[in-house]
Amino acid sequence: MVKAIVGANWGDEGKGKVTDMLAEEADIVVRYQGGSNAGHTIINEYGKFALHLLPSGVFYNHTTSVIANGVALDIPALISEIESITSKGVPRPKILVSDRANIVMPYHILLDRYEEERLGKNSFGSTKSGMAPCYSDRYAKIGFQVNELFDDETLKAKLHNVVRQKNVLMEHLYHKPLLDEEELYKEMVRQREMIRPYVANVTAFLHNALKEGKNILLEGQLGALRDVDLGIYPMVTSSSTLAGFGASGAGIPPYEIKKIYAVSKAYSSCVGAGPFVSELFGDEAEELRKRGGDGGEYGAKTGRPRRVGWYDTVATRYGCMAQGATDVVLSVLDPLGYLDEIKVCTGYEIDGVITKDFPHTTDLYKAKPVLTTLKGWKCDIKGIRDFDKLPKEAQDYVDFIEKEIGVPITMVSNGPAREDIIIRKPKI
Repeated sequence: MVKAIVGANWGDEGKGKVTDMLAEEADIVVRYQGGSNAGHTIINEYGKFALHLLPSGVFYNHTTSVIANGVALDIPALISEIESITSKGVPRPKILVSDRANIVMPYHILLDRYEEERLGKNSFGSTKSGMAPCYSDRYAKIGFQVNELFDDETLKAKLHNVVRQKNVLMEHLYHKPLLDEEELYKEMVRQREMIRPYVANVTAFLHNALKEGKNILLEGQLGALRDVDLGIYPMVTSSSTLAGFGASGAGIPPYEIKKIYAVSKAYSSCVGAGPFVSELFGDEAEELRKRGGDGGEYGAKTGRPRRVGWYDTVATRYGCMAQGATDVVLSVLDPLGYLDEIKVCTGYEIDGVITKDFPHTTDLYKAKPVLTTLKGWKCDIKGIRDFDKLPKEAQDYVDFIEKEIGVPITMVSNGPAREDIIIRKPKI
């Protein structure tokens, strides 16, 4: 059986914890898109970890962790991440890397950085990890798949052509030092040896696993509102963040995906630029930011303070629709216990008209939040494992959100650890 774990919002929803928890019953955990440009925070018996490329199932001895063809693979970052977790006592995980994955080349990271610098105040808020240049080259058919590293003739010829093109940008657009073709070749030979032990025909491996009835988890990066097509374009990532892309990004049939868990934080947060209708500012935002998550709302990849706001049912309903969510996991409920009242964004006012439908980006910039006020529960709920034992106000908050988004909330996370989860019987 294949299950997908994806984000319903702007990313940073707590998907890593959910994947880590569900991986206990999985045989294979697959990263199928994105790259090292975002992070999933995991807290377990080994400590606290921020994973960027590694699937969140790497802490279980019985799982195989797969980096599939849809991923933008930063080879040095992956090797560094493996060494980072094993140095803290985590048993060396079994990892397979698709021979069809596209590689984040050294110049992709440079071009990402230079473009953000050139755009200045109009920048996209990129993590400067090379995602946009890597995916652009993939679709322009000048990217490098992992398998191409292992054929010297192909590697040298392709590098020669690509370096000529990139150096036009380096010289005339960015006014930066030119790429050295020979040095780049040496670097890719070095990276070839780094990745060699992990390379496999992942497509065949996953299809065989399906025939054998294995349990497979697909782990998405970021959230629906950062999807390159259906997100808040152009303030999006450069790949599809949707469960539907899991079939293409992992190379499996779409009909095999039976469950789609969309994770949604119990308040809103995001890193990066773009419209964010329910955003809070000033002291109100800083108080929620400090209390939120585990140790505060700061990006696992960048360390940047996350923007925070009230829960947005308009955005989440749309995110769940885009993901095809069968279940919602409501994460990080516990930090809200300090509030006397909790507001929920239940509509947008655009040019004097109130709507509950999530609009395109042009209209989104004009949207004002329509807020509904609920009573807070004013106590610490961390450690509670039974939904019926939550304060009535906390139960009412979850019930209200479920009714508004129209998708069953089957799990509620009320703490950072793997076991801090409430299995809930939905009311819709």
